[in-house]
Amino acid sequence: MENNNDVLRSIRYALDLPDAAIGEMVRLAGGEVAADLIPALLKKEDEAGFVECDDELLVAFLDGLIITRRGPSDTPPAPIKRLTNNIILKKIRIAFELKEDDLHDIIKLAGFQISKPELSAVFRNPDSKNYRVCGDQLLRYFLKGLSQRLRG
Repeated sequence: MENNNDVLRSIRYALDLPDAAIGEMVRLAGGEVAADLIPALLKKEDEAGFVECDDELLVAFLDGLIITRRGPSDTPPAPIKRLTNNIILKKIRIAFELKEDDLHDIIKLAGFQISKPELSAVFRNPDSKNYRVCGDQLLRYFLKGLSQRLRG
């Protein structure tokens, strides 16, 4: 996506999370974020005091979201070399326990059309011949639809 801050902001809005909950989720996953840094991470790029959310922090937040919503896992998550939209979408899918139909409905709710085979290709192994890169537009529509679904 354009930046990790957009993902953080979108999930925070969808779940109506206070700043303290964001910090707690990061800590649950073994990360660290200063409480006074969270408001700066939630600002838009053109706002004064904006601080960029790096991949490590977003991964910790998403892993913490999974732990918060589903409980701790017996196996720690695999380390991520490079955060991609596909990984972000996978982690959100896990956190909210979304099935393929749920994902399709959420994206459709935001006004975007994608076939089920195209969507399932986003979740394939990158080595698969049917793998498809999740573009910024698809992730943006998914996050928009998720907010609409959760907030009504």
